[in-house]
Amino acid sequence: MRIITSNRRLAAVKHRTIVVGLGNELFGDDAVGLRAVRKMAETAPHRADFIDTGLHGVALLDLFIGYEKAIIVDAIKTGRYPPGTIVEIDPEELVTVDNPSPHYTGVPELIKLAAELKIDFPDEFKIVAMEVTNICDMGEDLTEPVARAMDKLVERVMNCIV
Repeated sequence: MRIITSNRRLAAVKHRTIVVGLGNELFGDDAVGLRAVRKMAETAPHRADFIDTGLHGVALLDLFIGYEKAIIVDAIKTGRYPPGTIVEIDPEELVTVDNPSPHYTGVPELIKLAAELKIDFPDEFKIVAMEVTNICDMGEDLTEPVARAMDKLVERVMNCIV
């Protein structure tokens, strides 16, 4: 099994695809990406390299080096969808932020930075996110609609892995 927790870097790229679960375990539904990636790593470690992390911004850059494809699994709270809804997001559809802080750099900015630095970065990025209810209150439990949709999230991400 190849799962790296926190900010430790993979010693060597084993698979073509990396699946990165983002979130914070202390804020309930915000942990959905972390938990989904852990579940995938346990059930299908041969399919991809799996990382769960609380890192964000430019600190994520190093994780993607050497991969052909990257899938990010995360929580979103837009209010546009019922909690538990799974949304696939193409980073090219996201708006880039001018002069972003290194702490809040998004995927479009990471891709641009990697290109400028001529870093061996994935050609394909996909974000699979789940609409959540609560990402602000401290607590380790997922809310009911998010917990019910966890298996669907895992299945959706696994279908994205080639």
